[in-house]
Amino acid sequence: MSRPAQAKRPSPSATAAEGAWSAKMERLRRRRKAQNRLRICDDDQLRQRVEEAAQRAQRARIFAEASPDDESAQQRAAEAEAAAKQARAELDAASEFLTFRALPRPVLEELISEHPPTEQQAEEGAIFNADTFPAALVAAASVDGMSREEAEELLNGWSAPDANALWDAAWQIQQESRVELGKG
Repeated sequence: MSRPAQAKRPSPSATAAEGAWSAKMERLRRRRKAQNRLRICDDDQLRQRVEEAAQRAQRARIFAEASPDDESAQQRAAEAEAAAKQARAELDAASEFLTFRALPRPVLEELISEHPPTEQQAEEGAIFNADTFPAALVAAASVDGMSREEAEELLNGWSAPDANALWDAAWQIQQESRVELGKG
């Protein structure tokens, strides 16, 4: 009488590898989408004060690092850093922020396909319609819930540099990579 064939069990190392892969895949699925934040602050003097405070703090840190035994240099560095932190807090309080999130690749590709370039734009190498796509992308990538109409209003009503900054905040996050190819 022949014995029935026994089911082959995976080796303990294969089971461990599958478990490690499952855990890794779950971490990859849970990755946060990249985000980009655009600061809007019309107070030029406040922005200048923040820049100057940051420069003073950097100089004080460099001096303190070069003179580790100089207690007054350490104190000046701490005070300059505190002043810079306070200035940044004041700037944050006086600012509005718009946040943009990277879209999943299929969503971005669909959005681009919904805004094909005109014949002339295509001849110039464009992959989307430069007149309609920017507002659509700004709205789609907005974490704050900006509508397409609101995006169009800002892009058309703001100065060219400010409108470009708005567009760049939404577009650049779509181009940002957080992975790198390395040699094993």
